[in-house]
Amino acid sequence: MMDKQRTTIYLEAPLYRALRLKAAATGTKISALVSQAVRASLSEDFEDLKVLDERVNEPARPFEDFLSELSDANLI
Repeated sequence: MMDKQRTTIYLEAPLYRALRLKAAATGTKISALVSQAVRASLSEDFEDLKVLDERVNEPARPFEDFLSELSDANLI
């Protein structure tokens, strides 16, 4: 098991109530739910960075050209 670090977070009241309800409904500690959410967010960031690394050599596409294509297709 990894060492744990104590921290304080501030949540909006409705988020905290929802978190408390979810913890009670699932039998999971609030700290475990927060840890899971942080892990999921960091994992998503990591995946995004891997995709960016894979696409680093793709040619850039000017935003203006993309807007023109959308306009030509009557999408904007």
